[in-house]
Amino acid sequence: MITNNLYKEKYRPQYHFSPEKNWSNDPNGMVYYQGEYHLFYQYNPADVVWGPMHWGHAVSKDLIHWEHLPIALEPDQKLGMIFSGSAVVDKNDTTGFFDGGEGLVAIYTTHLEREEGPLQQQAIAYSKDNGRSWTKYEGNPVIKNYGVEDFRDPKVIWHQETEKWVMVVACDDRVRFYNSPDLKEWKYLSEFGSELGSHGGVWECPDLFKLPVEENNEIEVSNQEKEKWILQVGDQQGGEAGVSTQYFIGEFDGVKFETDSQKSHKVDFGQDLYALQSWSDMPDRRRVWLGWMNNIAYAEDIPTDGWRGMMSIPRELSLRKTEAGLRLIQKPVKELHQLKEEFYHQKNIFLEKLLFCTAV
Repeated sequence: MITNNLYKEKYRPQYHFSPEKNWSNDPNGMVYYQGEYHLFYQYNPADVVWGPMHWGHAVSKDLIHWEHLPIALEPDQKLGMIFSGSAVVDKNDTTGFFDGGEGLVAIYTTHLEREEGPLQQQAIAYSKDNGRSWTKYEGNPVIKNYGVEDFRDPKVIWHQETEKWVMVVACDDRVRFYNSPDLKEWKYLSEFGSELGSHGGVWECPDLFKLPVEENNEIEVSNQEKEKWILQVGDQQGGEAGVSTQYFIGEFDGVKFETDSQKSHKVDFGQDLYALQSWSDMPDRRRVWLGWMNNIAYAEDIPTDGWRGMMSIPRELSLRKTEAGLRLIQKPVKELHQLKEEFYHQKNIFLEKLLFCTAV
């Protein structure tokens, strides 16, 4: 419920998601379940600058109107802060958490500050009540750090062909792939990207999904191009550049990702779209994502009052064959049409000529 002057403040967006108060950044845990779109996000409940990260939480039935819910995941002394990650519907109770039923599982990075340097590892939590409450798995971390400082932002999907859960996670200047039968025991598979794409800084917030190629009467689509895998990853460049987001087009067999080109493509040429994530388990096989509409180069300097950080509008994705090759296409989601209002117009109206005098 909006009270007092919430959402009436200067600079407050009206159709981009923003927290009621305090700091927010990366979207997390985006999943569709039982008629609701879940949006979790990096959240500092105590200040308008980055701090001890929690998972904030909101739900929507139409991707446009959001209901704020209590904080979903909080830091703990053993493993530290709750960094970015994803969520899935465990439909077949592969985890054993749901007594033969189904439920939501969140997969996220823990970040522990230590004298010898931060420790980032992968952990899981589960919910039996549509995401309203969460229980951290007692066996966390499910993937321990293998000796790098930056090891974060797991995106998990169900890979139908191998009948395994697959995780792609950012590791310094590349991504790593793992698989699991139950979201608890993970096996390392392969890595990708150390010498490909943009490398202004560490890679972050990967996403992995498959898209059909749009039919085009003017440009023939070969059988090999009917469907392609997209691997998206953010590049934390630092300095004035701040961040950028890139994607690769290729094939994924459940073990390795093979790109069709040695080059990556820019997702967006602006400077305010980062940490993109797409919703899992959307109806009608739609692929929709959104990102943090900010930039680490100036994120804490945004002149808002009482809150800071917002999301882009949700964008529906498709893959199109162009003269330059296959390219990712983004469009604002169709649900935005409900915000349109009726326009009134008149014609053949005579405007009387007016004279204006200026004193000198």
